[in-house]
Amino acid sequence: MKITSAEFVMSNSDVAKCPKEPLPEYAFIGRSNVGKSSLINMLVDRKSLAKTSGRPGKTQLINHFKINQNWFLVDLPGYGYARVSKKDKKVFQKYITAYFEKRKQLVCSFVLVDIRHEPQPIDLEFMEWLGANGVPFAIIFTKADKLKPGAIERHVNTYLNLLLETAWEEAPPHFVTSSSNRMGKEVLLSYINDINESFFGKKNS
Repeated sequence: MKITSAEFVMSNSDVAKCPKEPLPEYAFIGRSNVGKSSLINMLVDRKSLAKTSGRPGKTQLINHFKINQNWFLVDLPGYGYARVSKKDKKVFQKYITAYFEKRKQLVCSFVLVDIRHEPQPIDLEFMEWLGANGVPFAIIFTKADKLKPGAIERHVNTYLNLLLETAWEEAPPHFVTSSSNRMGKEVLLSYINDINESFFGKKNS
């Protein structure tokens, strides 16, 4: 898939106010320091479509970007150690939950995980929640340029084996990426393109 257009549409905290167009949506979410904004900018070939910051937790709203005029990329608030008050964190956790439970246009969620670290309970618990609620998702391992190829394979296998040993009959789709050297970009966009073709094919059949 070639990205020919990417435009910011809206930010809000009310799922009912999200775009009404019946276009497929892909939500990106992860812990606050996982490199989400950098990954989004890499995917769409824009330097600052998604705002990056040295301060984790900057994204605190549901952000919709229309891509190629036929699908939405949704940038969701990170979870983890974002420097916001407990009150604010409870608020946006509530509307994140509402988004996943109510957003009918959502076709896939991408859970971002820093490949350098061991599996974190907060990530595993979130994936389990998605599975229990029937939300389709894939894992995106980020910052792969920080590891050698052998270490990348070991870390990914450790992660997937842990999922298989706990709550999963089969591992979810996964992608290994780096915003620095564009690793995984084409494979990830191809995956989105395949889902889009299925989405529009069913719609037109």
